[in-house]
Amino acid sequence: MQQQRKTIALLIFLVIVWGINWPLSKIALHYAPPLLFAGIRTVIAGVILIAAALPKLKELQFRRLWPVYLVSAFLSIVFYYGFQTIGLQYVPSGLFSAIVFLQPVLLGIFAWLWLGESMYGLKLAGLVLGFLGVASLSIGGFTGSISVPGIVLALASALSWAFATVYTKRNAARVDMLWMTAMQIMIGGLVLLAAGSATESWTDITWNAAFIVNTLFISVFVIALGWMVYFSLIKEGEAGKVGSFTFLIPLISIGSSVVLLHERITLNLVVGLLLIVGSIVLVNFKKDVRRPTH
Repeated sequence: MQQQRKTIALLIFLVIVWGINWPLSKIALHYAPPLLFAGIRTVIAGVILIAAALPKLKELQFRRLWPVYLVSAFLSIVFYYGFQTIGLQYVPSGLFSAIVFLQPVLLGIFAWLWLGESMYGLKLAGLVLGFLGVASLSIGGFTGSISVPGIVLALASALSWAFATVYTKRNAARVDMLWMTAMQIMIGGLVLLAAGSATESWTDITWNAAFIVNTLFISVFVIALGWMVYFSLIKEGEAGKVGSFTFLIPLISIGSSVVLLHERITLNLVVGLLLIVGSIVLVNFKKDVRRPTH
């Protein structure tokens, strides 16, 4: 019972911080260029995670595992946060998060293709619903009310996260997950910071209270603690439950975006979000009730 309460508490924490991340990031982007902002927040999180992983220094094995860390850093951090931070400038944060959290649906396809996971009726129906949801969300882009580049960047962000999850699962037995998380975030953060320094100007950052507080909150709670909690739940055998709870994140994102940013809720957004919620529930439902036969 105590373990169950701990799991529920961690899931609630994860859903809340990953949900409010989107409007907070959009607010911070008013004061900083996208790549520099992505790099700053990710490097801070990387420093925190490396400090947490230092007691397990022997598990790092950087000389042998650096290629795994590097590929993971580009998929999980450089591409995911890069596409995300740039894309948030073009579309409402609630809409962007709804598309990004199509990731579990994309992961269902990739796990079937590359990890040998089964494909069955409910999962297939969920995949179809998911793509219909993205189509509904994207209608505004083709009528000119929502930026098409923003929709494309949101899909690219979801794809990179799905690829990163498959890659991590395929290499999970070779690495320590805390060091994997710390290395991918630090390496990815340094790449984003270098790209931002080369293409953007540090003088364009407004170091006011809103930017500093939002950046520190995202660095500590969303990236560092968020990913530590995520992998802690997976390590405890809660991966399916984490997946099924992610559909709540866009709901919290949209709700907090309405409150903090006064974003409008349109019919396309509601229909698309409901389809994506239904999609993710169907894709995860079977996963929760099936048990391995080996």
